[in-house]
Amino acid sequence: MLCAGKKSYFAAAVGIIIVTSMLTASYLRLQRLSLRPQIIQEGRRCRGKIANSTITALKGNKTFIISPYFDDRESKVTRLIGIVHHEDVKQLYCWFCCQPNGKIYVSKAKIDVHSDRFGFPYGAADIVCLEPENCDPTHVSINQFPHGNIDQLPRFEIKNRKAETFSVDFTVCISAMFGNYNNVLQFIQSMEMYKILGVQKVVIYKNNCSHLMEKVLKFYIEEGTVEIIPWPINSHLRVSSEWHFMQDGMHIGYYGQITALNDCIYRNMERSKFVVLNDADEIILPLKHPDWKTMMNSLQEQNPGTSVFLFENHIFPETVSSHMFNISSWNTVPGVNILQHVYREPDRKDVINPRKMIVDPRKVIQTSVHSVLRAYGNSVNVPMDVALIYHCRKALQGDLPRQSLIRDTTLWRYNSSLIMNVNKVLSQTML
Repeated sequence: MLCAGKKSYFAAAVGIIIVTSMLTASYLRLQRLSLRPQIIQEGRRCRGKIANSTITALKGNKTFIISPYFDDRESKVTRLIGIVHHEDVKQLYCWFCCQPNGKIYVSKAKIDVHSDRFGFPYGAADIVCLEPENCDPTHVSINQFPHGNIDQLPRFEIKNRKAETFSVDFTVCISAMFGNYNNVLQFIQSMEMYKILGVQKVVIYKNNCSHLMEKVLKFYIEEGTVEIIPWPINSHLRVSSEWHFMQDGMHIGYYGQITALNDCIYRNMERSKFVVLNDADEIILPLKHPDWKTMMNSLQEQNPGTSVFLFENHIFPETVSSHMFNISSWNTVPGVNILQHVYREPDRKDVINPRKMIVDPRKVIQTSVHSVLRAYGNSVNVPMDVALIYHCRKALQGDLPRQSLIRDTTLWRYNSSLIMNVNKVLSQTML
């Protein structure tokens, strides 16, 4: 009898599992069907004003579109990088217009607000829509509703539609330049160090900077090194210069940095072998290799299947300087001379140093500032004896005497090339 009872319980449990599995599969199938594009109009010409701004506000629904990107890594979708209110935006639809037949498809969007929102009401979001079959739409519109007048909706060009061969090995993404940025000398030094290390392109999400800095940016744009992405986020939201929410009425943290970083990865997905995510006052310095290409070849060989390489940040306080490389012609240029700052702070007990990244952009789905949130492939922490981030800024341990700091002259390996290149820029920009 006892054995029969156990069999009955087992049979019941199996039955429950089977029914639950069937219901789950049915639910997922219905969800999938609800996301499939549906034809709502035929024989129409694609209309609507083309959106040309970096940040486009949609009417009345607390959604801001940066740019859509074609993404076929899992299925054929359009992935829009955007900013949304994490509670108030519940439903969005992609409107695709397929030419030459003029069929208009509406596809219900999956709204994926990134987990690293740090308490702010607005956060970076992926707005993902399945694309129609037998159609490669060039543009998409976004609406709150599955019906309406497409002529009234802004149209966004879908980037990355065609796979390209890599035009560069390394692209640096800097987000965001704000606060009337005027650290001119350090910026030029960072740019020239990037080029020495193997960077061909630097993408800057610019909110604002000084007149002098504009002059320097113009030089690098004309040179072909810098690409400026206008970033007028404070025209749309109340922005904080802090990364965490302080209940001060601000909408989004650190000038929407996380959204800009995600956009930069997708923007460069088809044209750059690697994307480097760091700030303008940070330089990844190799210790065992002469440049980034050699370093990354070695790291990839040692870490097969890895798509994200994280480098440890170390502070070189701008308040502690060396008498070396006090170049008189640089003293009239505003900003920090990094060659004079070769003392770094020791590690703090029980504090993990933040990291910045070099990533394979085709393997990243979502990124935060110091790590990726979702990616194909592994992440690896690069040992400090291979490379570290030289970060010259205000001290974090300001009370430490000089003798407690660590003298680290790795940067001086590049001093002759760096000085020559910086002087050339200063001469050509007449600073």
